[in-house]
Amino acid sequence: MATYNQLPVYKATYDLLLYVYQIGKNVQRDYRYTLGETLKKDLIKILTLIYRANSTRQKVETIIEAREKLVAVKLQLRLLHDLKQLSLKNYANASLMTESISKQLSAWQKSYEGRYPVT
Repeated sequence: MATYNQLPVYKATYDLLLYVYQIGKNVQRDYRYTLGETLKKDLIKILTLIYRANSTRQKVETIIEAREKLVAVKLQLRLLHDLKQLSLKNYANASLMTESISKQLSAWQKSYEGRYPVT
């Protein structure tokens, strides 16, 4: 078993978190301290869930929880774009990153569903 910080899904999520910090500098104060902070907290929660899933035998429930948090992240990014706080380029880059994370989490979940079904 790989350590959690060497997993591609962990690295991709961490890269998205870094990207959110970089693009967050251009967000208006009202949104930076509300929506922006929630977005960062959700990404950190996903990183924690990836760690938890990697360290337990019953991974599926934790991966499902991480996928649900990722839906919230996608919604928050779209909201920032619709509120004119993210440029189309930044939104597109973040969307590609979230899509990659989503695919990795989905594949990880599928690989364990047959071995350890959710009870």
